[in-house]
Amino acid sequence: MSFSKLNVLHWHIIDEQSFPLEVPSYPKLWKGSYSKLERYTVEDARDIVSSLIKGIHVMAEIDVPGHAESWGKGYPKLWPSPKCREPLHERNMTTKDAYKYFVLKAQEIAINLNWIPVNWEETFNSFKENLNPLTVVHNWLGPGVCPKVVEKGFRCIMSNQGVWYLDHLDVPWQDFYTSEPLAGINNTAQQKLVLGGEVCMWGETADTSDVQQTIWPRAAAAAERMWSQLEAISAQDLETTVLARLHYFRCLLNHRGIAAAPVTNSYARRPPIGPGSCFIQ
Repeated sequence: MSFSKLNVLHWHIIDEQSFPLEVPSYPKLWKGSYSKLERYTVEDARDIVSSLIKGIHVMAEIDVPGHAESWGKGYPKLWPSPKCREPLHERNMTTKDAYKYFVLKAQEIAINLNWIPVNWEETFNSFKENLNPLTVVHNWLGPGVCPKVVEKGFRCIMSNQGVWYLDHLDVPWQDFYTSEPLAGINNTAQQKLVLGGEVCMWGETADTSDVQQTIWPRAAAAAERMWSQLEAISAQDLETTVLARLHYFRCLLNHRGIAAAPVTNSYARRPPIGPGSCFIQ
């Protein structure tokens, strides 16, 4: 990340299937990990956060109220019943009511701790009028969200899954490069409310055997887009000067021990199609 000037690691620690983090105050939570070997200790977490010294800020996420089934492995009483494994409240609420109540309560707690709430875009789509003005809305479902968010005065992070999800293996580097976080936002003051963008690597179809080549070099294409001026990119420039830079950067990653995939492969993770330099694969 530091090689490509990506400066925030959004660490989505838990998921529906796994709670791998050691939490000393709730020691049974990590019984929901895949295995004892696939866990983060407190020391591991401290090591990850220490990446701040490399200029990378770590934003850790415990995703709730969704993605919470794994909590019940260690604390089964969190599940309302064996057939209902996602925690809700017993207050005669609909699912939407409970979701709204939970999010706004969590926001209140975070703000009282001087934290800034960052919510996935569903909260904005469902009850934008109730969100705290400090809220940062994280787009992921599709295009056109950030213009609506900043128009309401909220800050936004762009992660349109159609072009910036690294686990979507059929999305080529060109789509990562040409996706503009400020698209559709012409007001300069509103443009400043877009904090940046995020390329997302989800773990359902990746592990240590293939994660590096799935991330790189496509993530670097998005990084250059985020550090570049808002301007039109011609097709000729894309396939000449930009492509040459990306080839070179991929070579640098390989020399530094990072298993970045060939740039021009038609499907992420594919090996080189034949012999040749890393500069032209």
